[in-house]
Amino acid sequence: MIYMRHAIHGTKVATMEAEAIYDETNGWSRYTPGEAPPSDTSEPVNELAPRRRGRRPLNEGIASYDDSRGSN
Repeated sequence: MIYMRHAIHGTKVATMEAEAIYDETNGWSRYTPGEAPPSDTSEPVNELAPRRRGRRPLNEGIASYDDSRGSN
Protein backbone atom coordinates (compact mmCIF):
# COMPACT_ATOMS: atom_id res chain seq x y z
CA MET A 1 0.00 0.00 0.00
CA ILE A 2 1.19 3.48 -0.86
CA TYR A 3 0.03 6.39 1.29
CA MET A 4 -0.66 9.61 -0.58
CA ARG A 5 -1.32 13.18 0.61
CA HIS A 6 -2.88 16.15 -1.20
CA ALA A 7 -3.11 19.76 0.02
CA ILE A 8 -6.81 20.07 -0.85
CA HIS A 9 -8.18 16.51 -0.89
CA GLY A 10 -6.42 15.13 2.20
CA THR A 11 -5.03 11.59 2.28
CA LYS A 12 -5.67 8.34 0.45
CA VAL A 13 -4.14 4.94 -0.12
CA ALA A 14 -3.01 3.86 -3.59
CA THR A 15 -3.02 0.10 -4.08
CA MET A 16 -0.75 -0.08 -7.14
CA GLU A 17 2.46 1.66 -8.17
CA ALA A 18 0.82 2.77 -11.44
CA GLU A 19 -1.98 4.46 -9.48
CA ALA A 20 0.56 6.26 -7.26
CA ILE A 21 2.52 7.49 -10.28
CA TYR A 22 -0.69 8.78 -11.90
CA ASP A 23 -1.74 10.50 -8.65
CA GLU A 24 1.66 12.20 -8.39
CA THR A 25 1.03 13.83 -11.77
CA ASN A 26 -2.16 15.29 -10.26
CA GLY A 27 -0.55 16.90 -7.21
CA TRP A 28 -0.50 14.01 -4.73
CA SER A 29 2.70 13.19 -2.83
CA ARG A 30 3.79 10.04 -1.01
CA TYR A 31 4.24 9.97 2.74
CA THR A 32 4.96 7.54 5.55
CA PRO A 33 2.21 7.14 8.20
CA GLY A 34 3.20 8.78 11.46
CA GLU A 35 5.45 11.33 9.78
CA ALA A 36 4.62 15.00 10.33
CA PRO A 37 3.18 16.84 7.32
CA PRO A 38 5.49 19.28 5.54
CA SER A 39 5.58 22.69 7.23
CA ASP A 40 4.87 24.59 4.00
CA THR A 41 1.30 23.26 3.78
CA SER A 42 -1.25 25.33 5.64
CA GLU A 43 -4.85 24.69 6.52
CA PRO A 44 -7.34 25.99 3.96
CA VAL A 45 -9.06 29.15 5.15
CA ASN A 46 -12.80 29.58 4.79
CA GLU A 47 -13.28 33.12 3.50
CA LEU A 48 -17.02 32.82 2.91
CA ALA A 49 -19.41 34.97 4.91
CA PRO A 50 -21.57 33.00 7.33
CA ARG A 51 -25.07 32.25 6.09
CA ARG A 52 -28.04 33.89 7.77
CA ARG A 53 -30.33 31.34 9.27
CA GLY A 54 -33.97 31.67 10.18
CA ARG A 55 -36.52 34.26 9.25
CA ARG A 56 -36.47 37.97 9.86
CA PRO A 57 -38.56 39.08 12.82
CA LEU A 58 -42.14 39.96 11.86
CA ASN A 59 -41.95 43.48 13.30
CA GLU A 60 -38.79 44.45 11.43
CA GLY A 61 -39.43 47.34 9.06
CA ILE A 62 -43.06 47.83 10.12
CA ALA A 63 -44.05 51.11 11.78
CA SER A 64 -45.70 50.74 15.15
CA TYR A 65 -49.39 49.86 14.81
CA ASP A 66 -51.72 52.68 15.82
CA ASP A 67 -55.32 51.72 16.61
CA SER A 68 -56.64 55.28 16.93
CA ARG A 69 -60.04 54.45 15.36
CA GLY A 70 -61.15 52.48 18.34
CA SER A 71 -62.85 49.13 18.15
CA ASN A 72 -66.32 49.84 19.60
